[in-house]
Amino acid sequence: MVDEMNNELAGMRDLNVGELVTAKITKVEEKQAYADAGYKVDAVIPISELSSLHVEKVSDVLVEGDELECKVTKVEDDELVLSRRAALADKAWGELQDKFNAEEIIEAEVAEVVKGGLVVDLGVRGFIPASLVERHFVEDFSEYKGRTLRLKIAEIDPDDNKLILSQRAVLDEEVESQKKDLLDKLQVGDVVKGTVQRLTDFGAFVDIGGVDGLVHISQMAHHRVESPGEIVNEGDQIDVKILAVDSESERVSLSIKETLPGPWTTIEGQMEPGDIVEGTVKRLVSFGAFVEVAPGVEGLVHISQIANRHIGTPDEVLEEGQSVNAKVLDINPAEQRISLSIRELEREDTPDEKVLNEYEAPEEDHSGFSLGDMIGDKLKKYKE
Repeated sequence: MVDEMNNELAGMRDLNVGELVTAKITKVEEKQAYADAGYKVDAVIPISELSSLHVEKVSDVLVEGDELECKVTKVEDDELVLSRRAALADKAWGELQDKFNAEEIIEAEVAEVVKGGLVVDLGVRGFIPASLVERHFVEDFSEYKGRTLRLKIAEIDPDDNKLILSQRAVLDEEVESQKKDLLDKLQVGDVVKGTVQRLTDFGAFVDIGGVDGLVHISQMAHHRVESPGEIVNEGDQIDVKILAVDSESERVSLSIKETLPGPWTTIEGQMEPGDIVEGTVKRLVSFGAFVEVAPGVEGLVHISQIANRHIGTPDEVLEEGQSVNAKVLDINPAEQRISLSIRELEREDTPDEKVLNEYEAPEEDHSGFSLGDMIGDKLKKYKE
């Protein structure tokens, strides 16, 4: 009997702290497991040494008969303590460092949702801060548990047991790649569909499939626009024409105006010489006034056609922003030219010259007697 025991002990291994061993689970308890590692006593694996993540019960991860690689953390004649977590970590840190250097994408399942982000198990505990999960803000991460994410290592420090991961980095790279492909495909002159993303004082930014282009306020419409909100709202689906593409700076210039019929096209056949139109004085110049008679359409009232009297400058009679009626003298949409007259309307409202002269002439006495004759007769009778 003694010889059998000696032979058995002779076959036992000498183990050292830090050594890796293969252990077979012989017993599972709630907070620890026992394993045969070829040592003279069964090894103990504490629940805290099973995984880099929190384990509620040993039976959640182990059953009798499982074989696993563990690291020796304590060895005495009557005690052997093993760590599965440490064995996994030693192997994982090296692999993770290689993936970090190669900027490799890692796939991992979300094991826990914690305050401030998500946790995954990559042989070591990996943390994904909330700000690095998506490209947009996420209020509730509860649905992320069990979801597989594509990740890149943002920060790694084995000495500090620190592993920071980012899904956003993967998504950002994909968006940038798609943006570059799109910029290479965009052609000046193309008309594409887009979605208004945001408005500024100087224009509107429009998403045209992954690239934001700017519609300057001067390209909003054929007429003058004071604010982009007069033409579009955020979220609107619109057609835009590509005016310019700068792939280096990722800038795209767009136009809404170029997709719309020109204002001179819309008025063709709507006006003809002799028509009376209402308009707004837009600009005063030394030789006359430009009057907008339709959105984006201005006609010229020459200084000689402003009033019935001689004027030195148009601002003697008109001011910018003033509403006026004018008569169309000539119209040529092909040359984008309209000649107008305000004076012609004033003439039509005034009696003709003969009537005006008669109206203004002193009233004549048709009796054949003058006032002097009448006074003279009375004096003569008085003397008599």
